Amino acid sequence: MTAQGPDSPDGAGRDRNDAQDAAREAARTAGLLARQLGRLAGSAGRSLWRQSRDAARKAGTAAGSAADAAAPIFRRDGSPARTRTAEEMPARRQAPASNSGSPAIRSGLIGRLRRRPLIAVALVALLLPIAVLAAYVLAAFATLPPLGGVVPEAGQRALVVEADDGRTFATRGVFQGEKLTEKTLPPRLAEAIVAIEDRRFYSHWGIDLRGLMRALWRNAAGGGVREGGSTITQQYARLTSLNQEKTLRRKIQEAFLALRLESTMSKPEILVGYLNTAYFGAGAYGADAAARRYFGHGAQGLTLPEAAMLAGLVRAPSQLAPTRNFGGAKERADLVLQAMVETGAISQAEADKARKEKLTLHTPSETPPGANYYLDALQADVRRLTQEPGDITVRSTLNLDLQSLAEGVLARRLDAEGAKKKVGQGALVALAPDGAVLAMVGGRDYEDSQFNRATQAKRQAGSLFKLFVYLAAYQKGYFPDSVLVDRPTQIGEWEPQNSNNRFRGALPLRSAFALSVNTIAAQLGDEVGMPAVIAEARRLGVQTELPNVPSLALGSADVTLIDMTRAYAGVLGPGVPVEPYLVRAIKGGVPQPLYQRSPPKPGAAMDAQVQTMILDSLQAVVDSGTGKAARVSGVAVGGKTGTSQDFRDAWFVGLTPDMIVGVWVGNDDNAPMNKVTGGDIPARVFHDFVERAQKVLKGRKRPAPSAARAETVPATAVAPAPAPPLPPAPIPNAGGEVRGVPEVVNTGTLSIRGRTVRLLGVVGEGGALARQLARYLRRREVVCSGEAEMRCRLDGDDLAALIVTAGGARATEDAPPDLIEAEDQARAERAGLWQRER
Repeated sequence: MTAQGPDSPDGAGRDRNDAQDAAREAARTAGLLARQLGRLAGSAGRSLWRQSRDAARKAGTAAGSAADAAAPIFRRDGSPARTRTAEEMPARRQAPASNSGSPAIRSGLIGRLRRRPLIAVALVALLLPIAVLAAYVLAAFATLPPLGGVVPEAGQRALVVEADDGRTFATRGVFQGEKLTEKTLPPRLAEAIVAIEDRRFYSHWGIDLRGLMRALWRNAAGGGVREGGSTITQQYARLTSLNQEKTLRRKIQEAFLALRLESTMSKPEILVGYLNTAYFGAGAYGADAAARRYFGHGAQGLTLPEAAMLAGLVRAPSQLAPTRNFGGAKERADLVLQAMVETGAISQAEADKARKEKLTLHTPSETPPGANYYLDALQADVRRLTQEPGDITVRSTLNLDLQSLAEGVLARRLDAEGAKKKVGQGALVALAPDGAVLAMVGGRDYEDSQFNRATQAKRQAGSLFKLFVYLAAYQKGYFPDSVLVDRPTQIGEWEPQNSNNRFRGALPLRSAFALSVNTIAAQLGDEVGMPAVIAEARRLGVQTELPNVPSLALGSADVTLIDMTRAYAGVLGPGVPVEPYLVRAIKGGVPQPLYQRSPPKPGAAMDAQVQTMILDSLQAVVDSGTGKAARVSGVAVGGKTGTSQDFRDAWFVGLTPDMIVGVWVGNDDNAPMNKVTGGDIPARVFHDFVERAQKVLKGRKRPAPSAARAETVPATAVAPAPAPPLPPAPIPNAGGEVRGVPEVVNTGTLSIRGRTVRLLGVVGEGGALARQLARYLRRREVVCSGEAEMRCRLDGDDLAALIVTAGGARATEDAPPDLIEAEDQARAERAGLWQRER
């Protein structure tokens, strides 16, 4: 069967038939409107005619009486006639009233209006707005779009993303679901949506004047928009035929279309159409898609509390989506249940039982903001790997624990030193030796800037580029023990300088590399030739433009962090280049995977002797060179620092047996930092990350982001989110134990039986967070031990960890590791004081 377009005979005929049907429908509607307007105009005309006739009658009566009293009747010859009798006068006086449209009467009315100008002005003031409104209504009707004229754009398919261990942590795109029919429409969902959105749905004719008046009254009484007056029919008309502009014209058109819908569709059809079209938040259009998105099953399996929650979302889907605001969605669901009781759909006992049932989200809460940099890159890979339609599930390479750790470490370091050292941004990439991207932080805050500085920013590499110079030199026969002289050097017109503007004399290459001596790197580059250096960079995966100039040896070219990190990963791997990847597998609606990553074929192997020499040189950087701040106790670490001209960029890329980590810091506007080098903030970020990552790599798991953390805090009972499992807190001095019900001074300071207790490693917060903690601790005993600063326990849990994990306080710089981990998790999940305005 061939496709028939509008240019084919059948397609053209179908288009003409559709156009004719639409025209006939518009004509019928216009005729109906014209008849209604004609009746209204006729009624108004008849009323006006009756009023004019009565006025004319009174005027004629008064005029006749005056004439009879003032003048006799004359004959044609001019002689006086007899005076009229009383019997003749009534009939003669009534005669003129039989012609109310005569010039005399019209002039009488106009004369009266002229004699009373205020009445004329009032009539004009009354009739002019009516005429303008009538013209506006007619114009809105004349531009009325056809029913179903809005065709929704093909939405981005839904993407469910799993971490490397199978935990689902993010969703993106539009969930499609299945279309409901009258037979598959869940009765509870239908009752819930009618109860909360349009109680008179089955009795009105598309426009509910009573409901509109009620909404206007409640909004006026409440001082704002608290209730809408649109019916379900009007909402369906707007969703399928109109745009979302908030104008009087759109509301008038919405009313006309609602009338038309009611004349062409049954009530169940309208309700099903509305539920299939409405937006329920979190990328779910339609009730079935929303049920699958939030509860993991289709709409037909909805329980009463689940149906109530879905019905409550359509009023404010983005604000109330349970993945973002579970508490708000639950409160709205309780209102829906009460509305169902008021409409008789359920009993009060059923509502009370439904409120007590636990609602569990079967899909993750809102994506941790920092992971969105990774997800942006992942989506690009997914589009490249498969074009299959429909919802898909992707198994990614992301390690959630390392991702949370990376975000927290970078944010903590920039918060502590960024302002003083004029550092505005940073990025971090962690790769497994085979190229799997374990963590990616593309910037300080994704909500402020979606630009990924790990993959998109091209910045000068500085001394980080010396890796390729030394690789080319070792390939040419140099050794780490080969000696060159650090001295004034000139290559053409270029004269490289060392960072300290001093010269060290003769140095072995291992030391020159460790100390990042510029003159020796420039001499090596000139000796082996820039083409050989560029070839090494290309072989290891650098893809940006590399100019063939002497200064390239010192990193004058622009590169990306991901490229430099993969290049250093090639030093560890069995072959080069190492290909970074983010997708392990893709599943769709069929049993067979849409994509499954095969084990990569090793690239060209690096010469074993050259590999050993460069690894030795990289380790010297950390052991005795510019990268000392990156040393991690008990872990073999190699790496290289890099600093661009005028301190505009600072880098550190380090290697451990388990992963390769690249760090960059700088400013988006390329402004110089306050003498920040690669051995400063970047090396310290690497150290903090790798040191704490050892626990993660050994199997200790941190809690994944949960729906509970998206809940709004109830006004009556506030509890911090659960803390990660912690070892028992040490009791430095059992004699210093304090026990009792505390009073909260701030979230880091308590008062117990008159004694002030400061929590170890906690920077307290006051205000709302302190009040929330006070409500949580009300009439609950804590046990504290220590001296100047104490560790306290509440029902066996460490209180400081509970507070910091919930975002109720910050950890101090010298806090115990468990509190620093708790703060990193709170930052990553935007809990408590780390929340951002949305």
